[in-house]
Amino acid sequence: MKTNAARILEQAGIHFKVREYQTDPNHLSAEAVAKKIGLPPEQVFKTLVVKGDRNGVCLAVIPGNTELDLKTLARMTGDRKMELASLKEVQPLTGYIRGGVTALACKKAYPVYIDETAILFDIISVSAGMRGLQILLNPDDYIRILAATVSEIAQTT
Repeated sequence: MKTNAARILEQAGIHFKVREYQTDPNHLSAEAVAKKIGLPPEQVFKTLVVKGDRNGVCLAVIPGNTELDLKTLARMTGDRKMELASLKEVQPLTGYIRGGVTALACKKAYPVYIDETAILFDIISVSAGMRGLQILLNPDDYIRILAATVSEIAQTT
């Protein structure tokens, strides 16, 4: 199955692979996905929708076995305070449902921040824009196509 995220990568000439996996609505964590696709959780990145008090919505892409450091992200974005968008806000803001959010092909081009550990890998995995599909690609290509800001935004859980 081809998603909008895959189409964008194809149009840009970026090499990627799509990996399909069986979904379970009760286990949508990046760590569960990592097990299903055979990658370590630190190589499977989750995309979080975050709202700042001054600059609005942005996307934070962090390893599956970490949490977002909201204070660090707020400093990066120029916000005083940041919070994760509620589950009810995620789909209207991005066009994606929980477990399928990707920074590629969102309804709107939000600023994207990615944790610096992404560049330690030859390949990272991100959602393809729907539950049950992951895109595996070079992190440099992902960062470039999104014009993402690379920084230390994740903390260990």
